[in-house]
Amino acid sequence: MEENGVTIIACATVAEELRCLGVPGERLRTLDFGLHAFPEKLREALQEEIDSVPGSCDILLGYGLCSNAVLGLRSSAHRLVVPRVDDCIALFLGSRSEHLRQLSEQPGTYFLTKGWVEAADLPYHEYLRMAERYGEERALRVARIMLANYTRVLLIDTGNYRMREYRDFARSMADLFGLAFEEVAGSNRMLVKMLAGEWDSEFVVAEPGTSLELNDFLGE
Repeated sequence: MEENGVTIIACATVAEELRCLGVPGERLRTLDFGLHAFPEKLREALQEEIDSVPGSCDILLGYGLCSNAVLGLRSSAHRLVVPRVDDCIALFLGSRSEHLRQLSEQPGTYFLTKGWVEAADLPYHEYLRMAERYGEERALRVARIMLANYTRVLLIDTGNYRMREYRDFARSMADLFGLAFEEVAGSNRMLVKMLAGEWDSEFVVAEPGTSLELNDFLGE
């Protein structure tokens, strides 16, 4: 990656992958994954971080469209670069097309990565809280209703970690909720391109003074 002139703002799950790719801590600003549950709050947090970046460096966003949370973001002094994907799952799989292919083959897919297991509030965690309060039988019944549209748990191995612990978790989650379990090799491809400055049609680039807009993310 280019060491000079770049600041990266990313959610906790993407930030872990970026660290593995050699991004130094002083270049990386990490936001809490839980903000995804509140797109407006996520947008506000992102804009605050963007506004606080000094100088005239480029700002790379380790996000996708993320429930439209990035729409409207702008900087008067910095160029903003964001992957042209719906969410971070495409970044872990290596491309938007691979994400769409996985969903096309099996729409009811619950994706997991190491970062998601550690940072996200998953149905399995909700089940554990409910079981403690209401008992296992009721908790399981409610959790399975929540996951009624899902048919499989797909664990993505980006190749950056030892996966045994996360594989065990994903298998346990799948077994508990009666879902199929699969594991697929991920890819650092898009993150590597972003760090290398290869901002082709797979990325949205907003020049200083312009906002990120929905049309930037539409189409193939």
